[in-house]
Amino acid sequence: MTQAGGNALRIDAVAFGYGEAVILEGIDLAVAEGEFLALLGPSGSGKSTLLRLIAGLERPSAGRICAAGRPVAGPGTDRAVVFQNYALFPWMTIADNVAEAVAKAHPDVSRPERRQRARQHLARVGLGEVVHQYPFELSGGMQQRAAIARALALESPFLLMDEPFGALDPINRAKLQDLLIEVWQGSAPRRTVVFVTHDVDEALLLADSIAVLGASPGRIIAEYAVPFGRSRRRATLLAHPVFHNLRESIAEALDADTLAHLEPA
Repeated sequence: MTQAGGNALRIDAVAFGYGEAVILEGIDLAVAEGEFLALLGPSGSGKSTLLRLIAGLERPSAGRICAAGRPVAGPGTDRAVVFQNYALFPWMTIADNVAEAVAKAHPDVSRPERRQRARQHLARVGLGEVVHQYPFELSGGMQQRAAIARALALESPFLLMDEPFGALDPINRAKLQDLLIEVWQGSAPRRTVVFVTHDVDEALLLADSIAVLGASPGRIIAEYAVPFGRSRRRATLLAHPVFHNLRESIAEALDADTLAHLEPA
């Protein structure tokens, strides 16, 4: 992983399991401040579990996770999480959903100021005209925009995203990928992002670096620095030979891991 700016996140010898079932084993990672890391792997590789460990929603069976130099002992507002299923409060308008996050970040701010800041965050993700609507009145893509706005309202230095676009159609997925990069690059200071995906092209489009997880148990089988600049266009990437070389290398690493598990001991 890139080391510019120092390590914002360190994962040392982390393991996790339920009873005798080992989900993750021997995970070591260092993520730099402001880096965009993609955790890439097939279903069952433990990538979502690793994200939950970073978020403090689960505790490692062994090893240690540190965020900004402090051990992760539980959830915290320093680590905002965006899930695939949006996780908005259905009884609140989207403005009130985001205002709740503003209140956590700034508990001394007045209620009118919270609502004003919530509207500003929603405007950043293109939802300025629907702030008074409820989640069930919005499309899946709009709900995920609202979930991203809520995560941004926490003003956390870490943004943890668990396949946030996995349930969307290709057009909305592409739009939200572009939105995420725009918002992330426009933030100062830039947040450290850990992004779970099983889509190789998505990882290469979004990330600065990629950690590939193999399954049974989940462990890191390969790491890649993504050599493209931040001004990335899909058409340009798809025509770039390095893009295809990286895609092929990642696919080969995953195939080799799968075959190793299929062969008899």
